Amino acid sequence: MRLAVLGAGAVGSSVAELAADYGHTVTAYADSQSAAVDADGLDVAAVLDRKQTDGIVGDDDADAALTADYDVLVEATPTTLGDAQPGFGHVEAALERDRHVVLANKGPVAERYADVRALERESGGTVLFEATVGGAMPVLSTIADFDPEHINAVRGVLNGTANFILSRMAAEGLGYEHVLAEAQDLGVAEADPTFDVDGTDAALKGVIVANVLAGDGREYALEDADVEGIQDISGSALELAAEDGRTVRLIAEVADGEVRVGPRLVPENAPLAPTGTRNIVQLETEHAGRLNISGRGAGGPETASAVLADVGRLPEL
Repeated sequence: MRLAVLGAGAVGSSVAELAADYGHTVTAYADSQSAAVDADGLDVAAVLDRKQTDGIVGDDDADAALTADYDVLVEATPTTLGDAQPGFGHVEAALERDRHVVLANKGPVAERYADVRALERESGGTVLFEATVGGAMPVLSTIADFDPEHINAVRGVLNGTANFILSRMAAEGLGYEHVLAEAQDLGVAEADPTFDVDGTDAALKGVIVANVLAGDGREYALEDADVEGIQDISGSALELAAEDGRTVRLIAEVADGEVRVGPRLVPENAPLAPTGTRNIVQLETEHAGRLNISGRGAGGPETASAVLADVGRLPEL
């Protein structure tokens, strides 16, 4: 497949770097200011080097990537809320050209799911978005394999930053602010960690799962989720939980038509108590019981692997 990759962050650059390993060619690559386009295939290493040295990826306007020759648009720009722009506009432009779209950007399918599906129905292209929920973990493809109608509930730890903070607080008896600063020093938390610690990131992933389970029924957006973060969790609360053999994790749950995210008490050694930045999702299936999917929920190469797995699922145009 010929790929146009939008987004020069960790995920977009990793997709570009790894594409050849999966048998694909990158014909366009864009950051927010510029694009590099070559119908015969870009020299990805040179493009990424230029991004490091010059701060741009090429000499063309960023929009040139949308009109380039490609089979699949990989949308890996930052997630935005509300109208999900510019990501949604990128999806629209590709589908209007009957091209496939693979999303790492959560915005279009968390905030404008019905619009994306309507555009897809009118297009010869397909939209896939495994990478939007759980990084490298095959959450959405597993739901598809088992059929959403046979999934009764989905719950899990879906934010590595929050999980690192809570598990470190519990293990070392440290306070929230201390561990947050440590996470920022280690690069586990962003300089502005709000989306991670207030539950927004986990809620967006829960909303995407809810949309997949609902099919063409009810559409979910962030405003439909009941969300509570971890900022007010104290070390003493974790100590009290430990005395009872339990701990606290930020759990996202989709069940009974609702999306809920918040700190929950769980047994210390339970699957829903992973440590560090690891994520886990539990699927409650109608016929196969409970399935646990665990792994790295973020990271450039990890998320890129999910993007490229989606590319591999797409039909030839």
